[in-house]
Amino acid sequence: MLPMRPMKLGGEFIIFGENSLEYLSQLEGNRKKAFIVRDGDFLEQHGFLDEIVNLLGKGGFEVDDFNEVEPDPSIETVNKGVKKMLAFEPDWIIAVGGGSVMDAAKAMWIIYEHPHLKSIADITNPIPKLRKKAKMVNIPTSSGTGSEVSRSIVITDPSTHTKHGIGDMEMMPDIAILEPKLTATLPKSMTAATGMDAFTHSIEARTSRRANSLADALADKAIKDIFENILTAYNDPKNLKARENMLVASMISGMAFTNVSLGIVHSLAHAFGGKFGVPHGIANAIILPYVMEYNTQDQRADDIYKEISNNLDTGKSLITIVNELNKQMDIPPRLKDLINKDETFDSLLNELAELAKADGCTKTNPILPSIDEFKELFKVCYYGS
Repeated sequence: MLPMRPMKLGGEFIIFGENSLEYLSQLEGNRKKAFIVRDGDFLEQHGFLDEIVNLLGKGGFEVDDFNEVEPDPSIETVNKGVKKMLAFEPDWIIAVGGGSVMDAAKAMWIIYEHPHLKSIADITNPIPKLRKKAKMVNIPTSSGTGSEVSRSIVITDPSTHTKHGIGDMEMMPDIAILEPKLTATLPKSMTAATGMDAFTHSIEARTSRRANSLADALADKAIKDIFENILTAYNDPKNLKARENMLVASMISGMAFTNVSLGIVHSLAHAFGGKFGVPHGIANAIILPYVMEYNTQDQRADDIYKEISNNLDTGKSLITIVNELNKQMDIPPRLKDLINKDETFDSLLNELAELAKADGCTKTNPILPSIDEFKELFKVCYYGS
């Protein structure tokens, strides 16, 4: 086991439940300027952007926004947002969206506070001190990443198609607002992908080599609540109770993994997603049962998987539970089913293995695979077993 690190479970406040957005009217600031980071026109289409702007207006805030965050945000997008942020000079940065939006907003926050930083290499550990210019609110629109209580971000270098994970408690958002109605219009495919992302976070936190009893309690609660609510949220999208339960479970899993880290499901997903543009949650969902099978070689991990399945009280193994959830939500069983590029995959196999080996999540996996073992894992996840 790795030595335990100091734990932090969130910023100043966490607000959750219906009408949580109203807290925005209570924000205080010296310049009274709020900068919203989002992606596309989702918030506008459903009237949420007007609601957020009006609530900030009640608090006396002038508002500007940046709506060009793409999936797997690039450093170029981050710098583009920073340029607008520097001109506006906000004292609150408000990220409203999924994990990509929250990751991009955190990276923008770093460079906004320290404009001499420009590249991914510039903003890697240690993160310079923040909050001299602004604080941050994160408002998730999906139930998966836990970024609203996370120390971590993933930024893509488009020149190499490589995802770079960066982690530091300095990036923990000051306020997290979990408003269930923001997730009610999420497409079923996104409900599945983000929900399984959170499920993966919880399971990998439990088997992390840095795990501890507090993180275990959080992860166990998240696992149970996700298992009990994900299919309801998937099949009955307007069920706000299931949506709220998924949001809170995702946040709790975020609290667990941001303190004890993850495992090689994420190492494989980061590498594969970066090279092939596969959504992170779907990659995690497909890879998870294969990695659990591999990790059963470790007695401690195998015992934890059995303990989790016993807690879910289905009479099935955890691997079977994950496979059945994937099937019920139309998540394919192999990575090949997503891209079907055998020659390209085979040509990149060694590079993918090296990227996964170097990923920050690898060192907390129950087993530390060799390059050859990573190559075999990639082949199994891609072609199926």
